[in-house]
Amino acid sequence: MYYDFFGFREPPFSIAPDPRYLYLSDRHKEALAHLMYGVQGQGGFIVITGEVGTGKTTVSRCFIENVPDNVDIALILNPRLSARELLSSICDELEIPHEISATIKELVDLINQDLLKAHAAGRHKVLMIDEAQNLSAEVLEQLRLLTNLETAEKKLLQIVLLGQPELQEMLALPELRQLNQRVTARYHLDAIGREELPAYLRYRLSVAGMRGDIFSQRAMNRLYRESQGIPRLINLISDRALLGAYAEGEHEITADHIRHAAKEVRGHSIGPVPSRSGRSPDRSQYLIVAASILVAIIGTAWLFERWSPDGEVLTGQPSAEPLKGEVERMEAPEPEQVEGARVESARVEGARVESAKETGPEKPPGPDDLAIPDQLLDSVSAFQVLFGIWGRDYQPAEAPVACDWARENGLGCLNRQGSRRSLEFLDRPAMLQLQDEAGNTGFVVLRHLDGNTAEVAMPSGTQSVSFASIERHWFGEYRVLWRLPEYMTGDGFYSNGGGEQLWIGARMMDLADRHSGSRSESDRVKRMEAEEQIRWYQALRGLTVDGIAGAMTIIQINNDLEASIPRLNPLQSEGRE
Repeated sequence: MYYDFFGFREPPFSIAPDPRYLYLSDRHKEALAHLMYGVQGQGGFIVITGEVGTGKTTVSRCFIENVPDNVDIALILNPRLSARELLSSICDELEIPHEISATIKELVDLINQDLLKAHAAGRHKVLMIDEAQNLSAEVLEQLRLLTNLETAEKKLLQIVLLGQPELQEMLALPELRQLNQRVTARYHLDAIGREELPAYLRYRLSVAGMRGDIFSQRAMNRLYRESQGIPRLINLISDRALLGAYAEGEHEITADHIRHAAKEVRGHSIGPVPSRSGRSPDRSQYLIVAASILVAIIGTAWLFERWSPDGEVLTGQPSAEPLKGEVERMEAPEPEQVEGARVESARVEGARVESAKETGPEKPPGPDDLAIPDQLLDSVSAFQVLFGIWGRDYQPAEAPVACDWARENGLGCLNRQGSRRSLEFLDRPAMLQLQDEAGNTGFVVLRHLDGNTAEVAMPSGTQSVSFASIERHWFGEYRVLWRLPEYMTGDGFYSNGGGEQLWIGARMMDLADRHSGSRSESDRVKRMEAEEQIRWYQALRGLTVDGIAGAMTIIQINNDLEASIPRLNPLQSEGRE
């Protein structure tokens, strides 16, 4: 209903467990790392718990989409089954033929035979059970017996249980102590933190096709207070708030929109509320409710016609395409009155038309276009290519969490949302997530970028394609690697005490000489404390001025000092890799 009004391709706050919309907070990354651990064939149980709506199911879908090719997943979504029914469902998921009337022993024997065949073929079986808190003690004990299936070297079946906190209480029961002792990894998924909410909202809006912020700061504060950081509640309240803003013709979500949306999401008690005298409501109360509903319907219809693109007043909806000058974010229009809405809409529409003139009409795929989705990589392969550019041989079987492996090898991972300007600003080869019109997703590794020519690194070699053929399927998500300074890796002279200040001080001496307008200015910078030097440099480079040498600051320091590292700009890369 409101998609065109705000410039979305699809609803940004659907509660369906779509892996594309999984915002990987630190907590979700850890949960995913525990699941990736399960495909190593250690056997036993992995238990992931979390409150209702914290994203357990979405994390599991993301895991399923990114498992290695040699892993087979059996997913059970309805665990309210008897032991025999559960074994029959497992056979169905693993495509094991069996009689409808087969006994528990016959089903276990069939599963055992299938696991032995899979092991001989080099495949690994993982059983995932969602909503596992609904399993009975009898069924959990039967699952424990399944983990007895093993060879001399390894367990043949890995079982992942996903459920609400009650699952941990069940596993603590004395009669399930044997199963509890076979849990090799546990993780409790908490709600997202207050400081993560803005990034969460921006991420979902960008996946839906909008590059900008439409939630005011007060709205985000109210949203966190109403949702307590639970993703499902955030999505439900945000969806209702967007609908309310659309009905009012507003392009910014305010605290009032969130307040009204939260009241609607919570709902009211069902049925009539008894009066103090114990009597049922009289007829007049029902008439008042009916009249209120009728007024609301008429009002919504009037607003829809008033603010629709076919009416007299323009919507002022933001274009889904990035505007010139965008680096990390684009502010949504804030029309204060009808005339302001006309002006803002005309400005945005003009920018969209100019952008279309520059890029020209979309042409059919040709020799210089990237074939979507034929040439896309999965995340594991994309990481292998990206690490290869940095001279590292990444083996996912040995280290399932790529960014953890990167840190062990002197590199850091940076995951961000942005635009082409963002990529050029960082000047590092990047791993981009793409999606075609049919919903197929995958990754491409951008090696170099020169004008409209993108050099793409593939397992088979390097290929030049038009960046336009990439950009039309890219919604702003990217990952880059950056070289960690020696004080972070524990190597070299700066690994001793005070290494961070020594490392920063040495580079600031050079940067002060390069960027100061005079000798006196350079000397002044050199006399500053380390934190003040960082603030000076961050202000110089247009970074967030916080006095902390984070990833963005260190990346720019390495750029300025022409460090020998892979660069996105082909001219900068010459002679430095």
